[in-house]
Amino acid sequence: MDRLDAMSLFVATVEAGSLSAASRRTGMPLATVSRRLSDLERHLKTRLLNRSTRRLTLTDAGQSYLAACRRILDEVGEAERAAAGEYSAPTGELVITAPVVFGRLHVLPVVTGFLAAYPDVDIRLTLSDRITQLVDEHIDLAIRIGELADSTMIATRVGSIRRIACASPAYLAEHGTPAKPQDLAGHNCITFEGLTSPATWSFAMGKTEIDVPVRSRLQVNTAEAAIDAATAGLGLTKVLSYQADAAVSAGTLSVVLEPFEPSPWPVSLVHTGQGRLPVKLRAFLDFAAPRLKERLARSL
Repeated sequence: MDRLDAMSLFVATVEAGSLSAASRRTGMPLATVSRRLSDLERHLKTRLLNRSTRRLTLTDAGQSYLAACRRILDEVGEAERAAAGEYSAPTGELVITAPVVFGRLHVLPVVTGFLAAYPDVDIRLTLSDRITQLVDEHIDLAIRIGELADSTMIATRVGSIRRIACASPAYLAEHGTPAKPQDLAGHNCITFEGLTSPATWSFAMGKTEIDVPVRSRLQVNTAEAAIDAATAGLGLTKVLSYQADAAVSAGTLSVVLEPFEPSPWPVSLVHTGQGRLPVKLRAFLDFAAPRLKERLARSL
């Protein structure tokens, strides 16, 4: 039995949450996953996992062994990165995650420029609007929009994003332009749960942020759909400024209630800061930060 492989499989299974999910993640047949974990338990002469049809739970021994496996695998990975020269020159693969639309509009152009400048570095860019776990999902760097809850992460702020309300000029000509947030009670609104509750929108009244009830004529699950519906004249929508940049620049959407916009959300480059920082990550931070700052400054 290859003990490092067994440790890796054990950690992958715990992180996946079930044997079948571990099978999909590793590309290994389910029967092989189950057999190798059983072999590991026989080797250790203890049960690590309580198996059920729906999920796995760790035994007390499993909890301790999981922590040890993660520490050992991290140290092995660190040694391999050092031997491969990742601490002496930018080389290897970087795993980066970013929100879908922001990643496509702003991060991807920076990534392509970085790859041209650093031919020995490869990048795996994952665009997703869910909050990813950097350590558990082996992600080197995340671009996060909003206040950061985890103070253990190292963050480099590169700008901010406004939360704007907008509608098509045709809709505003027919229904009038709201002068204050409370005027939204008489308007059709297009909402999506990715930014706020479908029932209320947040605005600033002086130094206080308030929630204003809105009438949701249409509820969608992406900002792109909300913007398309607003452009078509269905009503007002509330999105992040970068999501509507193209439509606002083209004149197909107009921003309203600007004096009542809530405080902008910060945009940050976030990494764990654990151990020595690989040169490839430091190179990307140094390359990306000023370019993203410039792009975000232009879009405000």
